[in-house]
Amino acid sequence: MTLHASVESGSGFANPVQSSQAVFRCVMNALARPGSVQRVTEKVNAPSLLMPAAAAVALSLFDHDTPIWIDDRVAAEPEIAAWLRFQTGAPLTSDASRAAFALMHSSAAVPDFKTFALGTPEYPDRSTTLVVQVETLTKGPELILSGPGIRGASTLRAGALPSDFVPRMQANRALFPRGVDLLLICGTELVALPRSTHIAAREA
Repeated sequence: MTLHASVESGSGFANPVQSSQAVFRCVMNALARPGSVQRVTEKVNAPSLLMPAAAAVALSLFDHDTPIWIDDRVAAEPEIAAWLRFQTGAPLTSDASRAAFALMHSSAAVPDFKTFALGTPEYPDRSTTLVVQVETLTKGPELILSGPGIRGASTLRAGALPSDFVPRMQANRALFPRGVDLLLICGTELVALPRSTHIAAREA
């Protein structure tokens, strides 16, 4: 996953430069500490279907060099596509395998990860980062996380994840250094699950 702060004129941020940099740092902190909940404090003007943190991530990371794939529910709201194009300059693509980022209104809408770009052994950064809105980051089945950036193990609860989320993430981890990275968004909060993170379900 290659990230760089993007600042476009006419941004949905009140203070585009400062806010974009702050959100960029928030995302980097989340990636460095997988499973940790980070709060986006920057105010953003965006269509109502987009949660504040999702809109802030879009303003900070999307640009004219990052093709975006959006799910059917997001695509059904024309103002979102128009907002993304105007605010970020990012082109929209219907081919998920070409997308640098994928934006989904809920975790139930996440297609098979193989639908997206998984990178190559030579260029693992040429993969899709999934930006997924979820109902909660405090409730749901307990997940056990381990790997780089995690001391020992940590836990995560996120509501309404697909029933096969754990095996999906395990298969994604097995592709390392290839694979997708995930940003789970709930309101103003976000959690990163990089491809290097091992995820298991808590045994009953």
